[in-house]
Amino acid sequence: MNIKLSFLSALATGAILFACSSAGSKTTLPNDETLQPIQLFNGEDINDWTPKIRLHEVGENYANTFRVEDGLLKVRYDGYDDFNKQYGHLAYNTPYSYYLLRVEYRFVDEQVQGGEGWAWRNSGAMLHGQDPNTMLKEQDFPISIEGQFLGGNGKDERTTSNLCTPGTNVVIDGTLFTPHCTSSTSKTYHGDEWVTADFLVLGDSLIQHILEGEVVLEYNKPQIGGGNVEHYDPAQKTDGKLLDQGFIYLQSESHPIDFRKVELYDLAPYKDNKAKLDEIIQKLL
Repeated sequence: MNIKLSFLSALATGAILFACSSAGSKTTLPNDETLQPIQLFNGEDINDWTPKIRLHEVGENYANTFRVEDGLLKVRYDGYDDFNKQYGHLAYNTPYSYYLLRVEYRFVDEQVQGGEGWAWRNSGAMLHGQDPNTMLKEQDFPISIEGQFLGGNGKDERTTSNLCTPGTNVVIDGTLFTPHCTSSTSKTYHGDEWVTADFLVLGDSLIQHILEGEVVLEYNKPQIGGGNVEHYDPAQKTDGKLLDQGFIYLQSESHPIDFRKVELYDLAPYKDNKAKLDEIIQKLL
């Protein structure tokens, strides 16, 4: 899908019109209220977040993997001798259901020793994720929907804001989609440039991945199911259960990455008022 400035998109069984423009820190709503973004990353610390790194207990920030320096939330591996599949995830402590998430990221430096080839310049934002406190010590990924971030090598095409599904499935064009990953229609972002990725998440009805005002991927009915997650608690994996809310995670997959903005517009108060919700989304995008 390649739609600029305005686009028509399916929302549950209806349709809504979105007008896309640059969003500021304050949005004027139809009744002159203002909707302020929640700064999930406050620029100072990660006290509102919980790390979960494979082979380590919930809450242990092994080797200071997730850190705040120079006003940036950084993922670093200077304390690792070898990555050893120690996939890390940093969960914001409040779950959300209806929201617009905005993440600004850039890949930097070199991949740590032991990182797998597919994980070069690879990270992501996990949506509708399980509670980090329910993840087992050796679990590799949270059961969640992943908005995958990928960086380019300077010459080849490599899309970003893709979809991966650890322990989940989605519906695309009316059909249950069971492969682990699918690519978006985005352009490639090379080098260390900053990229702004938006995710419009409306419970279990609609999720859109948006870059530069363009919807690059869209799907419905996120749900638990399938594989691609290991060493989880079976009680947390009820296949077929729709995911209408959950925790947001940032990933550590062996390549250093910086985040300078992680903010969220909470749309839950408007979910039962479709007309107002549509107008707010138009303003935000």
